[in-house]
Amino acid sequence: MKICPPSPSFFKLLGQAVLASLLAFWLAGCASTANYPAAPSAAATPDYNYLVGPGDSLNIIVWRNPELSMSVPVRPDGKIATPLVDELVAQGKTPVQIARDVEKALSKLVRDPVVTVIVTNFIGPYSEQIRVVGEAAKPQALPYKQKMTLLDVMIAVGGLTDFADGNAASITRASEGDKRYSVRLKDLVKRGDISANVEMKPGDVLIIPQGWF
Repeated sequence: MKICPPSPSFFKLLGQAVLASLLAFWLAGCASTANYPAAPSAAATPDYNYLVGPGDSLNIIVWRNPELSMSVPVRPDGKIATPLVDELVAQGKTPVQIARDVEKALSKLVRDPVVTVIVTNFIGPYSEQIRVVGEAAKPQALPYKQKMTLLDVMIAVGGLTDFADGNAASITRASEGDKRYSVRLKDLVKRGDISANVEMKPGDVLIIPQGWF
């Protein structure tokens, strides 16, 4: 039985079919990204207060009691220990709340203590951190700062990789029930389009997918 090689027209049709399949796949990916609404440009709330997290350093000042004043780290379990205060939960609280808690603990041994707490190293609780995953040069978690923008985040992570599909990136917003928004990282980082810059919120996750070509 003689087997004839495929004709040139067969390869042409095969190439067209493969190209059509790739194009359909690419368009489907674009369509799925377009389903997310654009991230709002303004997101920060004026009443935001910094919350302390593991790894933060706290400068605790007890007025007129220098022997009780010191700088202490927040342990991985979210607690701190100072003279006369063995265990105190600091994670998830504002510096003012921690100061009042220390005053309450010291009042059993010190008359009318007045305490001030100053944060000297900022990391924040995990629930407040900004996480960047995917095709960033240096994917990582960043402490949230008031009025922090997408551009600030991209500078911190070193920009996009050569394989990133920046305009298909998205933000998952934990503070809004994991609602997802689309962002235009390529326009912002590669083209300098400041209109693509948006504000971040505590707990945001920035997802940067890989482009196919």
